[in-house]
Amino acid sequence: MKIPHATNTAPLAERMRPHTIDAFVGQEHLLGENKILRRLMRKRYLPSLLLWGPPGTGKTTLAKILARTSGAEFVFFSAVLSGVKEIREIVAQAKDRQEKNPSATVLFVDEIHRFNKAQQDAFLPHVETGLITLIGATTENPSFHVIAPLLSRCRVLVLYPLIADNIRTILLNAIHDTENGLGGKKIEIEDPALTHLIMTADGDARNALNSLEIAGSLVEDGTEETGSITLALAEEAIQRKSLRYDKDGEEHYNLISALHKSLRDSDPDGALYWLARMLAAGEEPLYVARRLIRFASEDVGNADPQALSLTLSARESYHILGSPEGELALAQAVIYLATAPKSNATYAAYNKVLHDIDRTGSLPVPLHIRNAPTGLMKGLGYGKGYRYAHDHKDGLVAQEHLPEELKGTTYYHPTNRGYEAVINDRLIKWRKILKERGE
Repeated sequence: MKIPHATNTAPLAERMRPHTIDAFVGQEHLLGENKILRRLMRKRYLPSLLLWGPPGTGKTTLAKILARTSGAEFVFFSAVLSGVKEIREIVAQAKDRQEKNPSATVLFVDEIHRFNKAQQDAFLPHVETGLITLIGATTENPSFHVIAPLLSRCRVLVLYPLIADNIRTILLNAIHDTENGLGGKKIEIEDPALTHLIMTADGDARNALNSLEIAGSLVEDGTEETGSITLALAEEAIQRKSLRYDKDGEEHYNLISALHKSLRDSDPDGALYWLARMLAAGEEPLYVARRLIRFASEDVGNADPQALSLTLSARESYHILGSPEGELALAQAVIYLATAPKSNATYAAYNKVLHDIDRTGSLPVPLHIRNAPTGLMKGLGYGKGYRYAHDHKDGLVAQEHLPEELKGTTYYHPTNRGYEAVINDRLIKWRKILKERGE
């Protein structure tokens, strides 16, 4: 059940798997100075963990490094290939190991989301007693795919797609590594080819290394006389043509700006074109989805509250379907956003609030809207004078909710576009009612 060391016949991605934390690239939010995993390794303490993230982000590698650092026995277990029978065998071996020479057993379960409830239940008592330290890897949300008792005994750590600089470092390491990489073959890579490999990797280090290995083999078979991986060779290896997408980032920002402004100007044709250009050039689709979600709040807002829900659904659809099927959901969202009524009233209101907070600091909550769960707090005036809206006509009361220094400030100014026109009419009506009451 143990994972063998990589051999020369192993794929490049396996050969280049780092064995120490200092050689690991990416996930700085977990491995940076004074971050959780770095601190746990210093203490040689390893709790049960669930590593949640996309493929090729380092889940298996991290588990092996953590086990090695803690001095524990590492046992690999695939949820695809194994079942409860194998779990019992592992538990028996862990007990035997503990009796002969007390040491921890780290059980790494790859694709733990594929286990059913009964299989996950089989881990539970042994994780609870500490006989086994469980490290599960999953590409799916653990909240939906891991049983609650097991989830409560594990710390969930989120791994993110690797950024372009991470992929660049990993690829260059593989090219120059003479022991495990391509360094002994004296292969070079041209900058446009490197950029193409990075962009098409979609944050997945394994994907990037697999593409590099294929490109390197094409150089070796004599199809290239220069001994260099060119852009044409990278395209041949990946089977995707590279569109102009500046490695320094200018073209990246040009295209996302063109998409954003086409949406803001309510031009579905321009927006759809720039979406397709970005995806065809190898942009990460989930990055585009995140920008669409931002646009739904910043430029559409409450003029069409459904815009935010639809863009979130588009992102989830892509996450489920992947490319190319999931790209249609992004196209649907782009057309919807372009043709929706626009308002930046929410964006403007929030920025004004942040400005006032920066200017005025931590102003106290007015006493009448404070909670008063104890007699002492009630005696200090907490909640005194609060008017319960449901006890008043129309469910309306006139009472101040801002700190004294900001009394009477209006942040939100809805437009007369789309659903925000309804909100605007409602606010005008409420203010009129209160004015007629003399409040």
